[in-house]
Amino acid sequence: MSAQVMPCDPHEISSLFLFEKLSPEQLGRLCSEGRVERFGPGPVYVEGDPATCFYVMIEGTVVLYRRVGGDDVEVSRTSQRGVYAGAMQAYLGDRVPQAYMNSMHVTEPTRFFVLPAQSFADVMREWFPMAAHLLEGLFFGSKNTQRAIGQRERLLALGSLSAGLTHELNNPAAAAVRATAALRERVGKMRHKLAHIARGPYSREALADLIEIQERTAERVAKAPVLTPLEASDREDELADWLEDHGIPEGWRVAPTFVQAGLDTDWLEQVAATVAEDILPGAIGWLNYTVETELLMDEIDDSTTRISHLVDAAKQYAQLDRAPHRDVDVHELLDSTLLMLSGKIGSRVRVVKDYDRSLPEVPAYPAELNQVWTNLIDNAVAAITGGDGDGHGDGDGILTVRTAREGDRLLVEFRDTGPGVPEDIRDRIFDPFFTTKPVGEGTGLGLDICWRIVVNKHHGSLQVESVPGDTRFQVLLPLTAPDIDTDTDTDTDTESTEEPV
Repeated sequence: MSAQVMPCDPHEISSLFLFEKLSPEQLGRLCSEGRVERFGPGPVYVEGDPATCFYVMIEGTVVLYRRVGGDDVEVSRTSQRGVYAGAMQAYLGDRVPQAYMNSMHVTEPTRFFVLPAQSFADVMREWFPMAAHLLEGLFFGSKNTQRAIGQRERLLALGSLSAGLTHELNNPAAAAVRATAALRERVGKMRHKLAHIARGPYSREALADLIEIQERTAERVAKAPVLTPLEASDREDELADWLEDHGIPEGWRVAPTFVQAGLDTDWLEQVAATVAEDILPGAIGWLNYTVETELLMDEIDDSTTRISHLVDAAKQYAQLDRAPHRDVDVHELLDSTLLMLSGKIGSRVRVVKDYDRSLPEVPAYPAELNQVWTNLIDNAVAAITGGDGDGHGDGDGILTVRTAREGDRLLVEFRDTGPGVPEDIRDRIFDPFFTTKPVGEGTGLGLDICWRIVVNKHHGSLQVESVPGDTRFQVLLPLTAPDIDTDTDTDTDTESTEEPV
């Protein structure tokens, strides 16, 4: 980073738009405390280094880069006289880290007016005290605003997730309650039937045969095949005819239960061959209660298993009792997030999972990656459904979640069939507070939070490709652990871009 120091001409620097309103005395002070430097092609300063100087370009071409993962990404290129960069926050003093927020290169011999950071801070406070106070208020105020709105956005997301989870839990819980009530009724009837059988003219051998048939029936229920509606209807007719032929009253009521349990006429013939003809109706009634009881217990088991699965998914999503940073399978994170958002996704958005299961685990902050998936999936659903975000809007569509390997990075892609992101705003969608939603419906921090989690905290990259009907948000994460920034605050601190203006 070699530079040639040159004389400072107050008349020349007064032609730069930053300084055109300054008095001769002020221009003289700038030239006495600052200097003109000529840089050959190459770097001028590097992102992360102490911000020691404020640069204003007199002539030439500058390019600004930001570090994204392991790459330097060009964010600005200009030849406009008077553009500036460098120690733009020097007037804030030690209240913020004084480091360059980007890297600046020049592509041809370029001259700058260079002012030491301390001199820049002094002249700002002395010459423009009101402006300095306003800028301080804007800087710290935006940080506080972003912190408050970021917290609000998380609370709204939590409320949405809670509503979705409650909805998902309610169905199996209600089914379990109904099945339990029905089971209590059936068990009561079984007790009455047992008392009737005990008072009846049944021999010990007949009772033993009946109990043996009951055991075999319970085994058949556990292995019941899945029938098509047409197959089930045909079998119900067959069973109803058999029961009527054998003098079983209201056999048409019993037949659907037997069919659901996987029983057929061959099984009924085995029952009829085992018990005496006079006790066959009572045996069929007793076995009907057995079948109903087994089916109800299966329903309760399915419902409680579903509840347990949802609770496990909620724990996985929230990363309870997990290390904040660890190696994770992104597919587990994606599945838990999709399950948590299933109520919001709704039935009109079809989710397609295109996973590469051979991908290795990646070092990450899983709870924060789940936040990224939540924001990107929520945006995709809103785009597909016309913005109502409940999965029941005017549009049907497909959300495809794809994982793949790209070199030394892992790709997670969210593709939706919505109308797309207009080209004129595509470069701004990751900016803080920028939103396309109506006033009061969006904070403009969802994608900004995603950017800071992926780029700043995981040293990955986040990009978007969009045409109508095919919008893809792509998250690229390093497969190996870089120098993880454990102090990065993804909830606060709006970073200054420090780009030439």
